[in-house]
Amino acid sequence: MRALAAQLRLELALILRNGESLLLTIGIPVAVLVFFSLVDVLPIEGDAVDFLAPGTLALAVLATAFANLAISTGFDRSYGVLKRLGTTPLGRPRLVAAKSLAVGAVIAVQAVVLGATAVALGWEPDVDPLPLAGALVLAVAAFSGLALVLAGRLRALVTLAAANAVFVGLLLLSGMVFPLDELPSGLRAAARSLPSTALAEAARGALTAGVDVPGRVWPVLAIWALAAVALAVALFRWEPND
Repeated sequence: MRALAAQLRLELALILRNGESLLLTIGIPVAVLVFFSLVDVLPIEGDAVDFLAPGTLALAVLATAFANLAISTGFDRSYGVLKRLGTTPLGRPRLVAAKSLAVGAVIAVQAVVLGATAVALGWEPDVDPLPLAGALVLAVAAFSGLALVLAGRLRALVTLAAANAVFVGLLLLSGMVFPLDELPSGLRAAARSLPSTALAEAARGALTAGVDVPGRVWPVLAIWALAAVALAVALFRWEPND
């Protein structure tokens, strides 16, 4: 446990020292929430903050559990950091656990910051904790698995480009900031099969009065979580040459 705690502190310290990481995981979701809540440019009925607060929470989870994890792990792998840590008394299981706990800690901070910002903008949440927690757990598993698939197979710079491209694509297609109804019907149907869309819809249902969590989100999240974790286990390589 001592080794795990020490590695967890290191992972959190590295995140806090990395300005690009903080911008991606906290700065961008907060900026999106504030800007689009105050500037009336989105085709949203009612108060924009009611739509955006759950969506930016989903965006923050995507940024942390997918984009940031993929990029940081990809560079750690390319520099040989993962190989060296995996052969220390820490071991690979505790290294993975430390990274997972660090992701969870960052998401908790994001939730507090985004929630406080949204409340300051006039948001009045109606929290249903069980569906929200279940959706977050499944989404984090799905995003983290996909992140490790990228980081464990591609070179660091390719991982950086691929993770950012996927992040932007999911931001635009998943109903986090722009309503799904604005997409063409064919694209809308495809978007509903994405884990990011399912998380955004689940968060919106679990945090908004009078809105239910759609039943379709659970099989989508569960399938993506199981498939992504299985792929990560099968495909992840601890060093470029293994």
